[in-house]
Amino acid sequence: MSGKDWLSLILLSVLWGGSFFFVSVAVPWLPPLTIVLIRVGLAALVLALALPALGVALPRGRAVWAALMVMGFLNNVVPFSLYVVAQGQISSGLASILNATTPLWGVAVAHLATQDERLSWPKALGVLTGFLGVAVMMGQAGDGGTFWAQAACLCAALSYALAGVWARRFKPLGLAPLSLALGQLA
Repeated sequence: MSGKDWLSLILLSVLWGGSFFFVSVAVPWLPPLTIVLIRVGLAALVLALALPALGVALPRGRAVWAALMVMGFLNNVVPFSLYVVAQGQISSGLASILNATTPLWGVAVAHLATQDERLSWPKALGVLTGFLGVAVMMGQAGDGGTFWAQAACLCAALSYALAGVWARRFKPLGLAPLSLALGQLA
């Protein structure tokens, strides 16, 4: 990987991981769905202002917007709500560790829902190793909270994986990634 790739990965980690910290700060003060609305609303507002400035077209057409609604549900509404509710009972660190199961679920969902992403023995071994790694990290995270909070985080990660497979339908449409991001947030 290039230096630019590493920098992008670090920035993404800070942004994605930072959301768990900020949710943990907000949870004692705001209802869960209010936190989700603020998070999604601010992101949509920033993108709505940025897209015209960048010359990126907005998504168009009922079929595209219908698919974006499903994407928004799977990639925003479900996981953000579940993580916020769970973080009322578990630490942000544990929630972020459980979020690490997203690509593992992604391999399983892709195997079940696609023809070209089949599960091979090396992939299966990688998924098993990944889940074992998450289990080890959970043991290091201290207070495990409630079973239901942990299950909510795992369901949120599964929802992200479902969204990843759902997103495949947008590639043939040739829409800009920023346009799709705004569409799912809106």
